[in-house]
Amino acid sequence: MTQTTNRFLDEFAKLMTDAAGAADGLRKEAEQLFKSQGERFLRDMDVVRREEFEAVKAMAEKARAENERLEARIAALEKQLARSGTE
Repeated sequence: MTQTTNRFLDEFAKLMTDAAGAADGLRKEAEQLFKSQGERFLRDMDVVRREEFEAVKAMAEKARAENERLEARIAALEKQLARSGTE
C-alpha cells in the first residue's frame, strides 16, 4: 500500500511540476505579447522616447541659460550706451 501511495504522489507531484512549468511558459509568452503590443501602440502614437526627451530638454536648458546671459549682456551694454550718450 505504501508503494502505491508513493507512486500516486510521485505522479501527482510530477503532473503539478509540469503544469507549473507550462503556466510559467504561458505567462512569459503573454508578457512578451503585451510588451510587443504596447511598444507597437506607442510607436503608432508617435510618442517620444525618454532618451530623446532628455536630450531635447538638455538642449532647451542650455539655450535658456545662453538667452539669459545674452539678455544680461544687452542690458549692460544698453546701460553703458545710455550713460555715454548723456555725458
